[in-house]
Amino acid sequence: QVQLVESGGGLVQSGESLRLSCAASGNIFSLYVMGWYRQAPGKQRELVATIIRDGTTNYNDNVKGRCTISGDNAKNTVSLQMNSLTPDDPAVYYCYCNADHFRGGPHFNYWGQGTQVTVSL
Repeated sequence: QVQLVESGGGLVQSGESLRLSCAASGNIFSLYVMGWYRQAPGKQRELVATIIRDGTTNYNDNVKGRCTISGDNAKNTVSLQMNSLTPDDPAVYYCYCNADHFRGGPHFNYWGQGTQVTVSL
């Protein structure tokens, strides 16, 4: 099992910035992908950004240019810097990872419990 612990959510004003962080722990052999998804009330969970072990990143078009994802393979952590937050950004943000537990073993997806991001006008 892998545990993901998120931090950094909260209430900010429109136009301000927020940084989310997530640390993975547990029975981890390798982390292949880490990232962030979000889910607003009444909407499906959607990708925000992911980072692959080799550093390749992928962003939702709605956050490109405003968000930067970074990871630390040695510490099994991922962070998301979000700038210029808008009223479209409030949601519960979930940390995600894809990991295996031994060499050559199957990969599994894991999710954090989520952290609330609220943006006031």
